[in-house]
Amino acid sequence: MRQLTPENIALLWKAKQYGFSDIQIAQAWKKTELEVRNLRKQAGVLPVFKLVDTCAAEFEAYTPYYYSCYEIPPLTVRKGQPPVPVHESEVRKTGNPTVMILGGGANRIGQGIEFDYCCCHAAFALRDAGFDTVMVNSNPETVSTDYDTSTRLYFEPLTFENILNIVEVEQPVGVIVQFGGQTPLNLALRLEAAGVPILGTSPESIDKTEDRKFFWQFSE
Repeated sequence: MRQLTPENIALLWKAKQYGFSDIQIAQAWKKTELEVRNLRKQAGVLPVFKLVDTCAAEFEAYTPYYYSCYEIPPLTVRKGQPPVPVHESEVRKTGNPTVMILGGGANRIGQGIEFDYCCCHAAFALRDAGFDTVMVNSNPETVSTDYDTSTRLYFEPLTFENILNIVEVEQPVGVIVQFGGQTPLNLALRLEAAGVPILGTSPESIDKTEDRKFFWQFSE
């Protein structure tokens, strides 16, 4: 695909609604993931975040659990002006400075509950310091995804695409990757290159210590 024709934009909407990631679309279109992301944003194909209705519509839910979806935004028409698409996000922000914490995702060999413990205590410490905490994790069986651990919780896959989507909505002062284990650590360099502020240990230092051969030479 070279041009954003109406047909291609409609195809892009359908692909995202069917769950295709940017990197999968990039492979089909022979582009990079960031090129597809830029095309998608240029076309207005953006995710919106919805609140999980924990009360089954019986009464209003206030638990800040969010998930993303791709819905074609309705048009708002004002007299004398062209129709404008309005993305209906349900994210409730407080206005306080925000720090995002990346969780560990699914428990598996080499990555378990010890990282979740670290994420929880990071959230508690940041809350005591006056920050809103945003937890990103895809594992509902962990303590970090409890309703009272963070200010807002996003049930999203820990991928480059999904994290950038949340960063663009939340605009955090920084992102903490060091407490979630291998999954967020592997994303640190790419996130920093995309302009995401990484708090704590620099991605370059993380990358060096993850390189066993380099770390062995450094330790000698």
